[in-house]
Amino acid sequence: MSLVELKRYGTKVEADLAGHRLEDEDIQYVILDDGMNSVFGGAGLIPVRLMVLDEDLDRARAAIAAS
Repeated sequence: MSLVELKRYGTKVEADLAGHRLEDEDIQYVILDDGMNSVFGGAGLIPVRLMVLDEDLDRARAAIAAS
């Protein structure tokens, strides 16, 4: 069981919205690099990464694609 990257976003808000969609499907997630993104004003210089467990990756991709 390990974390894998589902998708990268330009802002934490975008990652949060995708995370809410994952929550609707009972998929746990972690957002990484949101602090570094805000240091640079959220300008997308450092992307925010949405991470899920490797066994949830296919379901998470489907949930994000459906939103």
